[in-house]
Amino acid sequence: MSEILWQKSSFSGGDPGSACLELARGGADRRFLRESDEMATVLAVDAAALRALLLAVKAGEFDHLA
Repeated sequence: MSEILWQKSSFSGGDPGSACLELARGGADRRFLRESDEMATVLAVDAAALRALLLAVKAGEFDHLA
C-alpha cells in the first residue's frame, strides 16, 4: 500500500501546533478524514458521502451546533 498523502486546509494557519481537519484520497472511491492532533484516528468514507458532508457544511446545516 502506498503512503497516504494528507492535505491540510489552507485556512489552518500553518502553525505546527494548530489542529485542523485533514483529507486524503485512498483508492478509487475511498476518502480519509482525520484531525491533525489525533492522527491515529482516521474516518474512511466513500467519495459521495464526503461530498454530501461538505455540501451540508457549506450550506450551514450544522451551524446550530456551534
